[in-house]
Amino acid sequence: MLVMGVDPGLTRCGIGVVIGTPGRAELVSAGVIRTSPDLDIARRLLQIEAGLEEWIAAHRPDAVAVERVFAQHNVTTVIGTAQAAGVALLVAARHGIPAVQHTPSEVKAAISGSGRADKAQVGTMVARILKLDAAPKPADAADAVALAICHAWRGSASARLAAAAEATARPRTWSQVVAARGVS
Repeated sequence: MLVMGVDPGLTRCGIGVVIGTPGRAELVSAGVIRTSPDLDIARRLLQIEAGLEEWIAAHRPDAVAVERVFAQHNVTTVIGTAQAAGVALLVAARHGIPAVQHTPSEVKAAISGSGRADKAQVGTMVARILKLDAAPKPADAADAVALAICHAWRGSASARLAAAAEATARPRTWSQVVAARGVS
């Protein structure tokens, strides 16, 4: 599975592309989309969209994994990060590519075995998993690669399990609907 990971951010949006299966991963490409803080937010989001379009056109991923934004102390940073994440999800949807979000602790656990690993530990494990001398630079690119690895290792299986659980929980026939609602 070819997965593009996106570590959303307004100044540096990390991108990492890996090809992987559970337990195996190989780096295809990593980098960042940069925008200037001097530009207004709309222009910055437009630049992120254009950059993501280029990455998708160049690599044609099977899935896009985006870091789920969580509350931080700096609300302005959270809002900008969430907007960049939204652009990534929109671009993936435009191309018909399944897009999922993974929490930082989920990514850390998949990569290092601990949901509380720090950035240095994650970077070290990304390098080790990919058999690289060092983690991709800058850190935003390494984080995006970690997201892609996490999804290649966990995401597809999780998605299949969730779909199966939903399918079995949802009544399919009229008699199943009636039985599920307790109506006779």
